[in-house]
Amino acid sequence: MNPIFGRWLPAIAETTVTRWLPAIAQNRAVRRIPAVAETVTARWLPALTQSRAVRHLPALAETPLVRRSALAVAGLTCAAACSAVAGGPPGTVAAVPGHLAPESAAYTQQLRADGSAQDRGSDAQQNQNDTPSRETLVPYGVQGAQSHIALDGDQWDNAREIVRVARDEGVGPRGAVIGVATSLQESKLRNLGHLGAYNDHDSLGLFQQRPSSGWGAPDQLTDRDYSARAFFEGLKRVDGWRDMPLTDAAQAVQVSAYPFAYAQWEDQAADIVQQVWSDAH
Repeated sequence: MNPIFGRWLPAIAETTVTRWLPAIAQNRAVRRIPAVAETVTARWLPALTQSRAVRHLPALAETPLVRRSALAVAGLTCAAACSAVAGGPPGTVAAVPGHLAPESAAYTQQLRADGSAQDRGSDAQQNQNDTPSRETLVPYGVQGAQSHIALDGDQWDNAREIVRVARDEGVGPRGAVIGVATSLQESKLRNLGHLGAYNDHDSLGLFQQRPSSGWGAPDQLTDRDYSARAFFEGLKRVDGWRDMPLTDAAQAVQVSAYPFAYAQWEDQAADIVQQVWSDAH
């Protein structure tokens, strides 16, 4: 919590309940309206003391809207109370030493500046919170010895595309790790066309999917969006994939001749997803 508001808001609540509202209730202008005075003393004060909002003001102060509004509310309430205590006419705003008057241009500018700074801080915090934790990416730890390769610009771009599709398909950060690790094993994050004599049967693209196995036409399998969606649609059809070791989930989709090979890329895949997740929209 912002330490300033953490100190001010409970004090404002206490002062409102114990001093300001009774003073307002005793003001000559208020006393001329019996119904208002009765409501203030008989209903508002007990309700405020029991109010959930008053009891939770420190927690409410965490929200950007309340933080921006608190100074304005406190200033107006304090001004009204001070006017009542001083016996001034209704609508008179008493000056509070050391504070800007609520109606002043400088006060308004200060609120706008504070609000803008808090909005920027909130956006930064939101972006930070959007970065998945290591526990989310690798919930069960890695299996076996891990491999790492240096990535060039094209490989990073392909990784971002896989993560983007993972977000769009709703498989979350863990699904994105499985997808990136699978592509690292199958193609080293390269969108491969047919390699002639070096080709593995008719395998193509980021995930080395085969037209002869029903994955799609060759031009589809070399389209990054299509191939990634095909992989994640297959993953979502695997019952319980979220609770499986990565290599088992990947193998259930790929049906590879090397079912344990995917495990070695889990660590690097998690690093990649953690770096690009927030930007992959």
